[in-house]
Order: sequence, then structure tokens, then C-alpha cells
Amino acid sequence: MTFAGMNYLAIVIAAVAAWLAGAGWYMALGKTWTAALGTEKMTPAGQRPAVFLPYVYAFIAELLMAWILAGLLGHIGALTVRGGIISAAFCWLGFVMTTMAVNNIFAGRDARLLLIDGGHWLLVLVLMGAIIGGMGM
Repeated sequence: MTFAGMNYLAIVIAAVAAWLAGAGWYMALGKTWTAALGTEKMTPAGQRPAVFLPYVYAFIAELLMAWILAGLLGHIGALTVRGGIISAAFCWLGFVMTTMAVNNIFAGRDARLLLIDGGHWLLVLVLMGAIIGGMGM
């Protein structure tokens, strides 16, 4: 498999869509998420240096995730919307959710964090899988 044959437009679109979906997800669940974190009284954004950096890092991570998912989909030949969604859901269940569950259990975190963050990553991966699978390599 060569990475030169990838559809980089699909990768960028998938990353942007994932980033926007994440923004919507956490805007909708932000209060519950911060309560589960125990940080209801966070420092206002204007008082923190480089407040934009987590958003930049999140986009870079999602760009990398889309690139890796595209490579995986191309490698296994799952280049349809259905194939992309199914493969992405398997990646989420097998790698993302299991890792998050172990980390959250050992850290003694509120179960709501696992549900909110895990749901976010399921949304992100399925969206990426649908876009990359639908647009092809």
C-alpha cells in the first residue's frame, strides 16, 4: 500500500467535519462534562495563556486520525460509506473505548466522562469513516 495514492481532500474534509462535530458535541454536553471532571469553576478563557492551542492540537490529532483511518480503509478495501462506518466503529470499540475505559477506571473518574468522551470519539470515527469511505482513495 502506498500513502501517495490517498485522497487527501477526503482526509482534510473528514478532519474538519470531525472537529466541527466535536465542537457541537461538547457545546451540547459541556456542563455535564465539566461537572463530571469536577471543574465547574474553570478559569475563564480570556485569563488563560494560549487558550486556542487545545483546539489546534485537537485538529492536528483529528487530521492524523483521518490519515491513519484512510490508510486502514484502503488497506482492507473498505472504501464504501458502509465499509468506512463499520470499520471505524470496530476501531472505536477495539482501540479507543477499551483504552479509555482502562484509563478512566484506574484514574477513578466519573463514568459520565467515559460516556461523553467515548461517544464523542465514536461520532468522530464514524463520521470520518463515512466521509473517507464515501469519497474513496
